[in-house]
Amino acid sequence: MPARQYKDALEHQYRTYHKRQFVHPDPLEFLYDYADPADREIVALIAAALAYGRVAQILISVRRVLDRLGAAPAKYVVDTAPARMKLDLAGFKHRWTTGDDLAAMLAGTRRCIARHGSLGECLAGNIHPGDETLAPALAGLVGELSAFGPSVSLLPDPARGSACKRLHLMLRWLIRRDEVDPGGWDRIPPRMLIVPVDVHMHRIARTLKLTARNAADGRCALEITRAFAAISPDDPVRYDFCLTRLGLNPEVRMADFLARL
Repeated sequence: MPARQYKDALEHQYRTYHKRQFVHPDPLEFLYDYADPADREIVALIAAALAYGRVAQILISVRRVLDRLGAAPAKYVVDTAPARMKLDLAGFKHRWTTGDDLAAMLAGTRRCIARHGSLGECLAGNIHPGDETLAPALAGLVGELSAFGPSVSLLPDPARGSACKRLHLMLRWLIRRDEVDPGGWDRIPPRMLIVPVDVHMHRIARTLKLTARNAADGRCALEITRAFAAISPDDPVRYDFCLTRLGLNPEVRMADFLARL
């Protein structure tokens, strides 16, 4: 992998654009409203689960769900029976995700918290000696959250080869802690994170020759992560946010980044 030769350009990109002023519009911004990690992990799960489609609609949909959960999302999840969740979310729709899908996911979340204390503790408890990344532990967390059957499109399973871009976004938000990522899951080391790979990141990685894979799948995500780990072994997703601003924010131009390579 040639990633080391890009270090100076990547570090410039990070110093310039890894800043909160470049977050909007991004579902990550909802996490900033919650100081309690218990609330923040619920908000992160909802925001990440709905992070597909047009970003303007994503922000509208996440806000609608959070408004129904009230000011303390963790308390709502812990105290609300699944049948009541289904009623509260009735009529909600985000593309193909329905209120029933979300209610099932939140019911699984309630059960997971009852068993482990938090989603973060569930993930940490699924990490085993020898695990290099969070992929196996994430599969365990997804299994718990899927106990009441939300659609696989809402909660994809990394064990089935999915890149799980939205779930890896959630992990980045909650495990890293800096100006952009608010953190909250302090027991889990950032070195185990996997780069969230969608079509946009896949295109960037192909341009940089960090992967030769045609599909933006789980194997592709691991290839890209290993390439970035050659530069930043303790924080392989360090450059995720600043690179995904390319083409998404008009102030961040791909041509300027490529000129520095």
